[in-house]
Amino acid sequence: MPTPERTSLTAIVDAGRDILESAGPSGLTMQAVAERVGVRAPSLYKRIRDREALLSAVAEASADMLTSRLDAAGDDLSGLAVAYRSFAREHPEAFRLLFSGSAPEDALHRASAAVLRACDDLVGPERALDAARLFTAWATGFLQMELAGAFRLGGDVDAAFEYATDRIVAGLTAD
Repeated sequence: MPTPERTSLTAIVDAGRDILESAGPSGLTMQAVAERVGVRAPSLYKRIRDREALLSAVAEASADMLTSRLDAAGDDLSGLAVAYRSFAREHPEAFRLLFSGSAPEDALHRASAAVLRACDDLVGPERALDAARLFTAWATGFLQMELAGAFRLGGDVDAAFEYATDRIVAGLTAD
């Protein structure tokens, strides 16, 4: 008689996301996930090929969570900026993982759709990709610096984020 299934891919990925946030990428091991879901590490290999596949699955789930947030924020670039920042602040390790080699390209394409739509509305289809890259590069850089505690010159970082968002939107609509 076959051994009953004791865990699922969803449970493994959820455990991986939790471990990533609490222990960072180095703490996200097959052993740690196995302990979290209540199986022995070799049992995970029935569902996940190896640690790289685990990282990829966690990155894809994180990208899908970001996609849901961005889709819910609508097509306003300022609202998307707020949703993007909120995700990064609530899930900093997942946010960082999205910009590693572990994130599947198709998941990143899904996550970028809302920003592309908003940029298309602002600048038109010919320049939407350029505008989306500008916005994403600025927002990602700002958030990476914020998460790293790099803004040490004083001032209100929330006000700086809002100011920069407004300036980028204004710059994009100035064409």
